[in-house]
Amino acid sequence: MAEEFTGSGDPGRSIALLWSLPGPARRGPKPRHTVEDVVRAAIALADAEGLSALSMRRVAEALGLSPMSLYTYVPSKAELVDLMLDRVAGEDQTPDPANGWRARLEQIARQHWSRAQRHPWILQVGTHRPPLGPNVLARVESTLCAIDGLGLTEMEMDQVTSVVSDYVRGAVRAALDAREIEKQTGMTDEQWWAMNTPLLQGLVDPARYPTTVRMGEAYKSGQMPGPDPERNFEFGLQRVLDGLATFVENTRRPA
Repeated sequence: MAEEFTGSGDPGRSIALLWSLPGPARRGPKPRHTVEDVVRAAIALADAEGLSALSMRRVAEALGLSPMSLYTYVPSKAELVDLMLDRVAGEDQTPDPANGWRARLEQIARQHWSRAQRHPWILQVGTHRPPLGPNVLARVESTLCAIDGLGLTEMEMDQVTSVVSDYVRGAVRAALDAREIEKQTGMTDEQWWAMNTPLLQGLVDPARYPTTVRMGEAYKSGQMPGPDPERNFEFGLQRVLDGLATFVENTRRPA
């Protein structure tokens, strides 16, 4: 479940901060920091300790500010999370338009995968109402452009991009769960299976679980490699794109 949701702050303040619109003139000395400094400090904190550690107080401490001073830059945590999501979205590269639609979607999907490895906290943020900032919208634009001109309707384009996005988010979630449980237990998946396999001796009836037992034997004999979330991600991505290629071919209309 998400710990935070984008789009839950004050819309006017969020849009102004996301697009760097000038605010009212301030009296007094020049501010020590910028909004960008605040966003970078918040991302660093979330990268290191997770979203649960993110608070206005902690970000203020990282910048050497009082919590009340931080509110003069960003009005609340809700707007800060929007800014963080838009900031990391800007790390992606725009796919080369000379490549085919499939190669462009592959690049977009792999960039999402890599971004989540760098910033695992993004999976703890619900983005049903996304931050309407320049970087998020640029990512949306590049994804739609990847399949523009294929003869799909606007509704079909939206559904195709949603299929890829939903697949990647699920695959990333599985990979990050695997990484987190290894971190919490200090035990790899291989070690966990080695510990549990002897305990199942005599309990797992091959007649009742024949396929499961066969898979286990293949793993133990080395015929099947151990768990690899990135390998699974790549396999699933290609199967999703295979299905979309069939869909595109069957529904292609004159441009």
